[in-house]
Amino acid sequence: MSITVSDVSRRFGSTTALHPLSLEIKQGEMVGLLGPSGSGKTTLLRIIAGLEAPDSGSIHFGDRDVTRVHVRKRRVGFVFQHYALFRHMSVFENVAFGLRARPAGERPSNAEIRDRVQHLLERVRLDTLAKRLPAQLSGGQQQRVALARALAVEPEVLLLDEPFGALDAKVRLELRRWLRHLHEEFGFTSVFVTHDQEEALELSDRVVVMSNGRIEQIDTPQALYRAPANRFVFSFLGETNRFGGKHQNGRLQQGEAWIAMERSNIAPEEVLLRPHELMLTTAPDGRAHLPVRVDAVSPVGSDVRVELTADWMDTPWLASITHHDFDRLQPERGSELYVIPSRWHQFAPESP
Repeated sequence: MSITVSDVSRRFGSTTALHPLSLEIKQGEMVGLLGPSGSGKTTLLRIIAGLEAPDSGSIHFGDRDVTRVHVRKRRVGFVFQHYALFRHMSVFENVAFGLRARPAGERPSNAEIRDRVQHLLERVRLDTLAKRLPAQLSGGQQQRVALARALAVEPEVLLLDEPFGALDAKVRLELRRWLRHLHEEFGFTSVFVTHDQEEALELSDRVVVMSNGRIEQIDTPQALYRAPANRFVFSFLGETNRFGGKHQNGRLQQGEAWIAMERSNIAPEEVLLRPHELMLTTAPDGRAHLPVRVDAVSPVGSDVRVELTADWMDTPWLASITHHDFDRLQPERGSELYVIPSRWHQFAPESP
């Protein structure tokens, strides 16, 4: 089921939660709504669900205008951050609840309910725990029950509001992979809210980056990271190092520190750099003169994160280097090195 959001806006008193915005979500697509707190992502999700009414604009599921259709008639599955399971019901009855609550004319038979719930519990690997109560489950298991319950009613659209936000990092990673697998198996259209950049980039077919009630950019995870539309998107989608200065003699210079570059018409006083775009060396060269001190070293997975400080920096920089480079340089706290940027980014100044 495709979703079309057309010129939707929402205010709460004097606060504008959503400025008029539009969004097309294709059938079978998984779209992440990503942004900081207060960006409007949860308000947009609740409007799609029918839990909030827009002040203007419309929502279509396929060709059907659902703008004023009650949430119960939208065939939407909704998964909350804190599970919202019925504590007095078993795992089986939690998953079966939406089917048993249907009007008599639409309610499946007991045998059909049993078969459907059993199948879903097998798919989420909880069939052996069907008789347990929610309190007897881990957080990850409870979230799988919540997802199975949402899928039991065969929704046209599955909506998730920070579904893994209450779980620890290892369980979040496992459930993200599991949700992506379920999405590919069942083929439902899904929209989820998150403030976790890694989660959005890993799960989504496309990501909607939001800020202050507006959509900043809609794109695939790869395109977002490689070609951010503006400074906000660049900064929000990962660690950012900033170098500001004045252009002098083909250099962007701040005190003794400089990067060789021609003057730009975009944002001549500032460049932004990702941690993996910084090379650490024992001497400067013609590309840059950026002396730094090592403040901390942290091996993280396939890379080593090195925190850098310098008198010319406003805030510490972060470099991400390979273990091979780490073995070659042997940086430790207090080491004096130089940074050579392999790439930098510039953006037009943002409106206040």
